[in-house]
Order: sequence, then C-alpha cells, then structure tokens
Amino acid sequence: MKNKRDQKIKELITRRTLILAGGKLTLFSILAGRLYYLQVIDSDKYKTLSENNQFNVELLPPIRGRILDRQGVPLALNKDNFRVEIIPERAKNIGNTLDKLGKIIEIDRSNLKRVLSEIKLKRSFVPIPVVDNLTWEEVSSVAINTPYLPGIRVDVGRSRSYPFKENAVHITGYVAAVSHNEQMGDPLLELPDFRVGKSGIEKAFDKNMRGVGTQQQVEVNAFGRVVRRLPSEGRKTGDDVKLTIDMRLQTFLNQRLSEGNSLSMSVDDPRVIAALRDGQRLPPEIHPTTGSVNINKSNKITIPESGAAVVMDAFNGDILAMTSTPGFDPNQFNDGLTAKDWERLLANPRSPMTNKAIAGQYSPGSTFKMVVCLAALEAGVWNEQKRINCPGYLDLGDSRFHCWKQHGHGWVDMVGAIEQSCDVYLYEVAKKLGIERIGNMARRFGFGEKLNIELPGESKGLVPTEKWKRSTLGKSWHQGETLITSIGQGFILCTPLQMAVMTARLINGGRAVKPKLLKLEGERNQFGPSLKLNPGHLKIVMEGMNRVTNGSQGTARKVQNPSSKFNFGGKSGSVQVKRISLNDRLTGKIKNEDRPWKERDHAMFVAYAPIKSPRYVTSVVVEHGGGGSTMAAPIARDILEQTMRLDPSRF
Repeated sequence: MKNKRDQKIKELITRRTLILAGGKLTLFSILAGRLYYLQVIDSDKYKTLSENNQFNVELLPPIRGRILDRQGVPLALNKDNFRVEIIPERAKNIGNTLDKLGKIIEIDRSNLKRVLSEIKLKRSFVPIPVVDNLTWEEVSSVAINTPYLPGIRVDVGRSRSYPFKENAVHITGYVAAVSHNEQMGDPLLELPDFRVGKSGIEKAFDKNMRGVGTQQQVEVNAFGRVVRRLPSEGRKTGDDVKLTIDMRLQTFLNQRLSEGNSLSMSVDDPRVIAALRDGQRLPPEIHPTTGSVNINKSNKITIPESGAAVVMDAFNGDILAMTSTPGFDPNQFNDGLTAKDWERLLANPRSPMTNKAIAGQYSPGSTFKMVVCLAALEAGVWNEQKRINCPGYLDLGDSRFHCWKQHGHGWVDMVGAIEQSCDVYLYEVAKKLGIERIGNMARRFGFGEKLNIELPGESKGLVPTEKWKRSTLGKSWHQGETLITSIGQGFILCTPLQMAVMTARLINGGRAVKPKLLKLEGERNQFGPSLKLNPGHLKIVMEGMNRVTNGSQGTARKVQNPSSKFNFGGKSGSVQVKRISLNDRLTGKIKNEDRPWKERDHAMFVAYAPIKSPRYVTSVVVEHGGGGSTMAAPIARDILEQTMRLDPSRF
C-alpha cells in the first residue's frame, strides 16, 4: 500500500518535472529564436536605433565672411560667444527646466518671454538661445548642472563684431537675427548664430558673405551630455568683402565732422561733468553713459554735428572715406538692443539710422555754380571775360532776387563771380542759358541719377525741368525758378556723394568717373569716358575754385593756413531751409545761430587737393550748420590735409 502511494507520487513528480522542463525548453526556444531574430535577422534596424539613441545631429551655421578696408584691416569680423541654449525636444518639462536655470544665472523677463515665444514658432530640434555673452563663471556654473537640466547646453558660437563702432556703421551696416518673414522654412536660418545683413555692405552682399552650413553628429551619454563630436564636412566660410575705404581716414572723417567748430568728448569727460554740475543738461538724444557731446567756445554742451562727408579719388573713383553723423554702435544689435535704446535711435531728429552721404537729399547751394558757368561756356551763350555789375539784387518783372551780399559785389567776371560767390552774376547767366541746358549739364556731372554705389538706400536727387514741374505739380515753369536753380536753390536736390562726383569730374579733366566701394584684386583702374568738355572751360572754373580759398576776395580765404605747405581749392555753399523776410534781411534781426536748429541754413563745401596736380576731392554737408565758409570749409580743409598726409591711393 505504501509502495503504491510512493509510486504514484513519484510518477506525479516526474510528469510535472517533464511538463515544467518542456515549458522551460519551449520558453528558451522562443527567447533564443527572438534573440536570433533581433541580433541576426533584424540587427541592422536595431543597430540604427541604438546609434540614434547614442548620437544626435546638430546643425552648424556657416561662418560669415569679414569686411575689410583697402589695407586688410577688419571692419566687421566674428568673435566667440558663450551662451546657454535650450533644445525643446530634449527638455522633459521646459518650464521647470527654465526655472532651475534661472536660479543659476540671471534670465530677465523679456528674455524668458522671447524664449517661450520662439519655442512655439521653431522646430523642436532647433536650439533656442536663452542667455548670450556668458562670463567664465556663468559657463562653469551652468556646465556643472547640465545633468539636472534636460535640454540645456552651453555652446560656443560666433557673434558679429564691429571694432570701429559708429565710425564706419553706415558703410558696414549691421546684422541681426532673422525675422519670421525671412526664414522661409530653412532650419539653418532658425539657428541662434545665424544673422542676416540689415543695412550697408552686410545687406548688399549678404548672400556672398553667409557661407554654407552643414550638419554634425555628436555622441551623447545617458544624461544627454555631448561626449564627442564627430568630424563633419561641407561647412564653408562666407566670402570676405574688401573695400576701397582707408580706415585711418574714415575714423578721422567721422570724428572731424562730428565736432564741427567745437570740441568733441565723451559724457564722462571732466569738462562735461563740470558743465552738468553748473546746471547744464545732456540733450535727450545723447546716451547718458556711452554717448558723446561737443563743448563749444562758450563752454556750452551741444549735440555733435549732423551731416555727411565723402572723400574720393577723382581719377579711379575709389571712395576712400564716407561718413554720416550721428551714427550708432552696430554692436548693440548683437549684444541686445534694449527697447529704450531702440526708441532713442528712432526718435533722434538727426536720423542716426540714415546714411546721409547717399540717402540725404539737399539743395547744393553755391557749390552748383561751377556747373552753371560751365554750361554757359559750353553752350556759347556767355564769355568768361564778360563783366556784370552786382548792386546786391536783380529785378525780374515784379520780383526782386537778392544776392547774399546786401550791397553787392560791384563789377565781376566769371572767375571773380565764383571766387566771391556772386548770385546776381549767376542770375544773369541763367537768363541766357535756360533751365533745360542747366539740367543737361547737371546730369552729365552725376546729378539726378543713382550712381549705383554698392550700398542699398541710395537716392537719385532731382534735376528739375519744365516737363517735371508740369507732370508733378501741374504748374508751368517760371523764369524766376531758373534763376533760383542757378544758385543751387529751389527744386534741385542732390546727395553729398553726387557733390563729390561733380567735383571729381570737374578736376579730372572732364571724365565721367564712377564712385566705387569694392576693392577687387587685380582690377585695372577705370577713369570713365570723356564728357567731351572744352579743357579751357574747365580751367576757367577751376581757377575760380582756386581763388575761393587762395584769392584776396575768396569766400573761404580765411580757412587757408598761410604757414602750411598744403593748399587746396573749393567752393562754399549755404542753403536756406526757411525763407527770410525782406525786413529780417535788411535789419539782420535773426542770426543763423539764434534760430531753432531746424530753421538754420545748411553749410556745404566741396574741395580738391593739391592745387597743381589735383587727385583727391571731398564734399562736406553740415545740416543746419550755418555758413559754408565758416563751418564746412574748415572741416574740408582738415580732411584733405589728412588725406594728403596718408595718401591712401598709394595702397
């Protein structure tokens, strides 16, 4: 009985053992088969998945090309920029991560708002910059904590740097982040480092300077930290752009124009601080910590002069320097321009964002008189020896047209009229010449057309005609308007660049030289086609310009330094922006400097040097600066003297 029971138990155990063993064998077979399938049959698939879990792909922006002056000095280049970024697809909880990061480094509200906005707009794999320009201490603090900040990384990128700041800003322009309208679905354009040109050379040659971006694989550990970057190919640095500008002269030009007849200094200068303690105030346009002001002869704080100046090689057209004041520091757009600073720029009545050298449009004033005299000589309606008596006015019908000199210049010929800037002489010439022939000669000297210099935003000015007035204003032309045009007033408009080109074509033998900013390797000088002008007529006009600064009655004779070997020729101009009544003219009640800034005359001067073998020309416009001979002429003199000293066309 006992043996039977033992036998049954033994059989039961054996059967269960066999079932259990069979189950194990079946399970093992299934696992082995699955393992074989995974490791052999489907190995490529899972190898890829594994690698994808180990490696991430980063987009690398291209390295932007530089902007160089004629001697290779960088005007715009790239510098390292340490920053914190967040990659949304790697962050588990974006809000929580940013809160933790904010306890390590400071994140202001505007930055936080921008980050959250960009996360919604951009693809999840695109890094979003959180804070730029980190210090080493901030970099190390964030780097230590990255294992606890999913999606956060410290990266070294490139940011644009403009070492000469406002001194060349209207030439270089500036770059800024890509707007939503400019992205056009390209992920590279969404990268933190990617910038596009917004003005100047940066905008004009943006596509050439961008270069070509690429992708790079990075190996990450379990925490998502990058442990290795794999080699990548295909990233191409953008093209450098070399300019005709000489940065030594450019810096001098900007500073000299800004100071006018005063002394320029920063707001932290002791003299400015002393003036502020005495009750004077900084003008609202001036930045209270980084701005500059002028101190005039009365020790009064004034705003730096507003205007434009150009220096040009009269034979090959090289723009050696070109400035517009006031300017602004383009580095602000990289470092983060505050809303207050942006509003200050936009509200400034002196238009720091505008390149006045190519976009500012002004009546040329008396600097235009050479063109009118030349037109009369070429047309054969006037002889340079013909003398006119100037009593201080000319009557035409019921209107009286005044000369700038109240009691007149007496008897003058053409050279004397240019030397003394006699308006009445030009009125008489204009009566014989007519507006059409004046306009035709003006266009031959570059007025009324874009000169197609390599910068955006150029204005073409205006050369008025009878047809223009009829089609634009619906009115007929009057002879009195011809008289006003002959002295560079009225409807006629030009840019400071056009004034420089006019002067160059006068002194280079009458060749239609074109201005240029690009310095191309191996480029041959192009002097432009001949304007087919009588050399004798050009000589007469140049003699008048010579006597403006060197003659006994020249309007700018006082600016010539008799002890200096340097001499130059030129022509002054003063342009009214507000009509002066006859009573004010006779009594002299309101002096130019006593009027509101916006109502003062513009001061202008065009000049060339040296006298015997002219090579360089300059044009200077000081907005609401007063007299051309007293304000603009000294600036032009100093500019040309510095140009002759540097002689940049040698390089």
